[in-house]
Amino acid sequence: MSVIPFDDSRLTAMGLLAEAYTGIAVKTHRSFATAGLSEIDFETLIRLARSPGGRLRMSDLAAQTSLSTSGMTRVVDRLEREGLVARQSCSTDRRASYAAITPAGTDRLSGVIPQHLADIETWFTGLLTPEQLSAFLDALRTIRDAVRPCATAGAESALPDTGRRCDDTGAETTRSG
Repeated sequence: MSVIPFDDSRLTAMGLLAEAYTGIAVKTHRSFATAGLSEIDFETLIRLARSPGGRLRMSDLAAQTSLSTSGMTRVVDRLEREGLVARQSCSTDRRASYAAITPAGTDRLSGVIPQHLADIETWFTGLLTPEQLSAFLDALRTIRDAVRPCATAGAESALPDTGRRCDDTGAETTRSG
C-alpha cells in the first residue's frame, strides 16, 4: 500500500494560490459592485481599455478571459445594452467582429480604478517588497505563458501570423489545412 503525500508542497502551492486569489477577489468585489460591474465586466472593460485602439476581436477577447466565445458574446451583449461596449465589424474579415470600449465604458472604468488600485495596494502588491513583487510577477508570467499562451491574444506582440490561433480556453492551437 502506497502512502498518499497529503503534505506535498505542490498541493500547498495550489492551495495557497487559490486561497490568495479568492481572498483578494472578496476584498475587491465591493468596488466593482459599487460601480455596477461584475468581475468579468471589469475584466472585459480593462482588457479593451488596455488594447490598441480600445478594441479586440471577439475571439481574442474570449481567449484572454476564462470564458468561451459564446460566454463572452453574452457578456458583450450585456455591456453593449448598457452602452459600455460597442461592436464593430472587421473590414477585412466579414466573419470577425470587434468589441470596443465606448466613452461611457471608459468613464465607468475610470470611476472604479482608483478604489481598485487602492485595494490592490492594500491586499496584494503593498504586502510585498519591490523585489518580492518583481520575482512574483516573473513567476506568474512563466506559469501563465505555459498554461494560457493566448492570454494576450490580440495584443500587438502576441501570436504573430504564424498559423497559430487560440481556442476558447486560451490554449494555443495550430490551424489545419
